[in-house]
Amino acid sequence: MKTMKLPKEQRDQVIQRIQQYFEEERGETIGDLAADGVFEFFMSQLAPIVYNQALSDSRHLVRQQMSSLEEDLYALEYQMKQTR
Repeated sequence: MKTMKLPKEQRDQVIQRIQQYFEEERGETIGDLAADGVFEFFMSQLAPIVYNQALSDSRHLVRQQMSSLEEDLYALEYQMKQTR
């Protein structure tokens, strides 16, 4: 799977948030390079999982909508009246 590319502004924001997290939660100061490494690691590990879950959710939604559409189409059918 190809690594997702974020715009520079978003990437910079994420790196700042990683640095803030390390400072607040762990009392550690990390530089841009280390924060970028953490970001790349999590992207490589989490992106495929999130991507696959999004596909699964999409398939489920499409199935629901197709089922609803099929019910609507059956409702439009003319019913043959039986005569006796």
